[in-house]
Amino acid sequence: MDLRKEWYQQELKKSEEAQAHRPLEDEYSFYNAVSSGDMNFVRENCSQNAFTNPEGMGILSTNPLTNIKYHFVITVAMITRHCVDAGMELEQAYRLSDFYILQLDSCTSIQAISKLHDNMALDFTGKMLVLKNRNIISKSITLCSEFIYNHINERITIDDLAGYTNLSPSYLSRLFKKELGISISDYIRQKKIEKAQNLLKYSDFTLIEIANYLAFSSQSHFIQIFKKIVGLTPKKYRDRYYRTSW
Repeated sequence: MDLRKEWYQQELKKSEEAQAHRPLEDEYSFYNAVSSGDMNFVRENCSQNAFTNPEGMGILSTNPLTNIKYHFVITVAMITRHCVDAGMELEQAYRLSDFYILQLDSCTSIQAISKLHDNMALDFTGKMLVLKNRNIISKSITLCSEFIYNHINERITIDDLAGYTNLSPSYLSRLFKKELGISISDYIRQKKIEKAQNLLKYSDFTLIEIANYLAFSSQSHFIQIFKKIVGLTPKKYRDRYYRTSW
């Protein structure tokens, strides 16, 4: 078989069909959401059946069931590596990956694989969320961290967190600094900038759109805080990292 000739024939055929694959930022956003423990994003993605949506899905096999199985294995492999990069213990990540790939063997329908995919993604995400909070001691601070994470696109105040945890603002501030070694306001800014970094890498949102989404008072304030924490302006950060982080 002349593989080179077959490749050129396939390349010509695919170019004429003009069926583009999914944008890279869509995949990266999903993998990043899993590895950062963003349960809300992953649940929403799963509820939209994004994994089994044929639009933009590459054809790895002419058999639809085999094709989706191949994509499942690739997805697990990518999630595993993203989670290891984000701090998951290597052996735990590989054991989890092996477990779900073995479960894949018994799936005989696309629906079953879709359900397995959702369970796998949510399992990895949940473990990363626990890992993210593992150094948090008290329930009150855990609640604060989760509230900040789930409302990162809103303006969050100490009074909001105090009301959510039924603690006085002054006591909560002292407890937060004692357990995390950082003030509440600095922690919120830090988490907003982490989200901004992901948006700069994996989305096409403008700086003003990101600033507004993360509830900064202005674009200039966003740029000032971003540069202070990251060491680069948002524009230089995007120029350096846009779509290049795997």
